[in-house]
Amino acid sequence: MPSRPQMTIEEIAELLDIEDLAESTYIEIKKAAGEDGKGQLPESFFPTYSAFANTQGGIALLGFQEVSPGEFVLTGITEPGRVIDQLWSNLNNREKVSINILKDDNISVGTHEGKQYIRIIVPPARREQKPVYVGKNPLAGTFRRNFSGDYVCDEATVKRMIAEQVEESRDAKLLSHFSENDLDNATVRSYRNRFRSTKPTHPWNSLDDHEFLRSIGGLTRDRASGEEGLTLAGLLMFGKLRPILDAVPYYLVDYQERRAEEDDGTRWVDRVTTDGTWSGNLYDFFQIAIQKLYRDLKVPFKLAGPSRIDDTPVHEALREALTNTLVHADYSGTVPILIIKRPDMFSFRNPGTMRVPVEDAIHGGNSDCRNRNLQTMFDLIGYGERAGSGLPKIFQNWREQLWRLPELKEKFNPEQTILVMRMMSLLPEAVMKSLESRFGSEFNELSKEQKLALATVAIEGSVTHARIKEISDIHPHDLSMELKDLVTRRFLQSAGATRAMVYTFAGVPVVVTEGTVQSRLDGIAEQKGGSSVHLPDSSVHLPDSSVHLVPSSVHSALRTLVDERFLGRKKVSNILMEETILILCSGHFLTLDQLADLLKRSPETIRTHYLNPMVKRKLLDLKYPDKHTHPDQGYRTRK
Repeated sequence: MPSRPQMTIEEIAELLDIEDLAESTYIEIKKAAGEDGKGQLPESFFPTYSAFANTQGGIALLGFQEVSPGEFVLTGITEPGRVIDQLWSNLNNREKVSINILKDDNISVGTHEGKQYIRIIVPPARREQKPVYVGKNPLAGTFRRNFSGDYVCDEATVKRMIAEQVEESRDAKLLSHFSENDLDNATVRSYRNRFRSTKPTHPWNSLDDHEFLRSIGGLTRDRASGEEGLTLAGLLMFGKLRPILDAVPYYLVDYQERRAEEDDGTRWVDRVTTDGTWSGNLYDFFQIAIQKLYRDLKVPFKLAGPSRIDDTPVHEALREALTNTLVHADYSGTVPILIIKRPDMFSFRNPGTMRVPVEDAIHGGNSDCRNRNLQTMFDLIGYGERAGSGLPKIFQNWREQLWRLPELKEKFNPEQTILVMRMMSLLPEAVMKSLESRFGSEFNELSKEQKLALATVAIEGSVTHARIKEISDIHPHDLSMELKDLVTRRFLQSAGATRAMVYTFAGVPVVVTEGTVQSRLDGIAEQKGGSSVHLPDSSVHLPDSSVHLVPSSVHSALRTLVDERFLGRKKVSNILMEETILILCSGHFLTLDQLADLLKRSPETIRTHYLNPMVKRKLLDLKYPDKHTHPDQGYRTRK
């Protein structure tokens, strides 16, 4: 195939027959020519190495140059051996990076039309290896990746990585200065009754509450000091709300039942959250939420002889999903646990990303539970699956209903894991008719996979290479070409690169970027019954270089975002406030008055305590950097 002067990422993958390039979530292109033009490892490689390792892995291609946005040329590397030697030397130098996670087969040299290039596949680091950082200080040299590039992790994120590295089970630690007086006695009795009915002959039934709690991991003793007290698991499972918040300040569990279409402006029709009207602990939340999830399920029951069995595969999948959400949550994170029920879908969100790769979790057999004591407590009363079989069971049970496979995704800023389970077929008749009406006769000429992609955008708001692979057996290369054809023919528009590329309907001004306002708004729209954030055709776009401020429709959604993050908190920490400002200002400028209105703080407080320090620390860019007191000054999150 003749080489073109300029190539897109997809064309590079096709031209060089790099199948794993189309598989990779993140890609980095670097010229790596050096001063003499023969090849030199760029210093900027190491933040990318750290970012790939701490996120989901990625591929770096050396020997290509970006000549215009999204367009590249193969410049080649004359002496690739020299570059590879530099790479190995630096990776094995602890002064340079914290750990080398590459093997020989992660690095290869390719040739195209007489020009050589280097491909470096960086796998995601294991939990025990994170944080992977540049230099000697993890607090200053730990990077992660989003769709716009590498960013330095904040101190709280790095500390969570370090805690994950050294603590096999996050909920086993002894809580000093907490006692059994911090537990809700009614919850303990309810749990013991459930345990007794599940395991009527178990010897622990004869134990008093103290010894019973010790046996299930709710109490522990430090063998070195002799100190005895509650574990974090014991407090979360059985505690009173105030002691739980004393130990875990960001703790919040929230069940919301919503209409499919909320035309009366009501945000929910039923809700249970930590509002002080009930114990607030995990066991009681589970008991309340699971019954509400089961209620009104329109699935056929089974018969076992003359007896009716109401526990269908759908009930089982929902039970597994709720249990997984609670036992895998990172309770030191700032994101609330959020369970949403709609007539057409269920959504489960927990703070913290996956401890194993998403693909491994879906296939099962590789379990690394964050809160093993909580997992044991639920398992002892018949809830939850061990050995990594919970998610495969969820996917299998959903598959048996001939519904769209659940969508499991991670977000890194802030860290969270989301499982969306839609009770909808792959190609619903109503959706297909809507697409035919939207695109006319051209829609009927598309391939099955292209129709599937468009249906997914209509249902889920956007689609990625990885999502189609989950619900189709098409070859990755063929899928890339099908999606590219939809973009060329203006059915879809795209942002990002390869599997990280996100596709939405052409003409819908949605910028989907990990950690930015628009990706957060996707989540809010999903909760509100919509499939994506649809702005009016006349509304402004929000490109990175935008000099416009957000339209009122987006401003309303931002207010919802703030309400969600600050829910139930009279006092907001500086960390949470700064994280929220960074999310609000991602991708566009907001004025001081807009931020003050959204955050419900005085303009002087926002400017003095947050905006000025964040600008000084280079977290925010100014719309008018040469005139700080400009009356229309705006603030935007720095890439």
